[in-house]
Amino acid sequence: MDFGKTDKVKDLEERVWRFMEEVIDPNEKVYEEQLNEQSTRWQSPPIMEEMKQQAKDAGLWNLFLPESELGAGLTNVEYAPLCEIMGRSSIAPEVFNCSAPDTGNMETLVRYASEEQKKQWLEPLLDGKIRSAFAMTEPNIASSDATNIETHIKKDGDAYIINGRKWWTSGIMDPRCEIMIVMGKSDPDGPKYTQQSMILVPRDTPGVTVHRHLPVFGYDDAPEGHGEVEFDNVRVPASNILWDEGKGFAIAQGRLGPGRIHHCMRLIGLAEKSLEAMCERVQDRSTFGKQLSEQGVIQEWIADSRIEIEQARLLTMKAAYMMDTVGNKEGRTEIAMIKVVAPNMALRVIDRAIQAHGGAGVSDDFPLAQSWAKARTLRLADGPDEVHRRSVGRLELKKYR
Repeated sequence: MDFGKTDKVKDLEERVWRFMEEVIDPNEKVYEEQLNEQSTRWQSPPIMEEMKQQAKDAGLWNLFLPESELGAGLTNVEYAPLCEIMGRSSIAPEVFNCSAPDTGNMETLVRYASEEQKKQWLEPLLDGKIRSAFAMTEPNIASSDATNIETHIKKDGDAYIINGRKWWTSGIMDPRCEIMIVMGKSDPDGPKYTQQSMILVPRDTPGVTVHRHLPVFGYDDAPEGHGEVEFDNVRVPASNILWDEGKGFAIAQGRLGPGRIHHCMRLIGLAEKSLEAMCERVQDRSTFGKQLSEQGVIQEWIADSRIEIEQARLLTMKAAYMMDTVGNKEGRTEIAMIKVVAPNMALRVIDRAIQAHGGAGVSDDFPLAQSWAKARTLRLADGPDEVHRRSVGRLELKKYR
């Protein structure tokens, strides 16, 4: 495996770093101020659209999408260091049009949508004119097993009627959200892995009701947010089905692979930024006659953090390499492993940084508490640790049968 960076990637990496330093970092405070000054936090601050246009003008737009002429023509291995840089800021991924759930939804549309569906929904998403949501998780069942999904997608002539309730539907609170990809059962009595379908549901379709916003550890994640959504006899054209009826589970497996590894790439960037914050903090404060940086336990925290970040990065790169060379299915072991490793690594690093900051670490004066909340959530999103460990264990045992 060769993780050496091509000249193209080195150039993009330098440009993304420069854009972060010159545009995003100085505007993070402006973004938050504008968000709070608006009549509602559920509206994108003007500075976001300004930064997005600057990213477009700089040629730093849609850097994901491997194997597609619609992106930057990068492989997963090539995209990894760029995604890591974006992960250092909570607002950076959207600036580059590389944020969840839009990236996963766009990759799904690229792979499985009809030409008409692509024209109607993929093009405005790629252009950053609209945003989207992904509705899979449900409140009344264990959604870690996707075959449990209870939402009904029933064929009715030239339409489908959808009934069910979803929650943790990311992006649904954003007024720019115009389209959802919804997973449900179209054939409850069919074979286990062909009972499900995915279908496109415009946000303003009659019968779609957002019942409440769901904060994460008290953070609202505005203006995108997460919500609980009810589908009450929602009727959409039969042409809105993705790929074909009964392909929902297969689409989910294809969609979640890239989504999972993108989370891991961003988490490595978040962990790097937290380690930097810890190193800076411990050189500014003293206890018991010594700088914190001179305390042996602090040096161990820093050493362990560096070791764990490097390990996670290497496993992420291996998973990306597998996706590029043998495909998501053959690389599922590596994808599952890194989805366990990266969030837990980030939590440990961030926790040490919080401890080094003392009381300030759990305040809103620093981003560490919010970073911890984000990393903790990712031990659940796109499948909990236990499901991924189960997959790895089963695949490992299969070698001995």
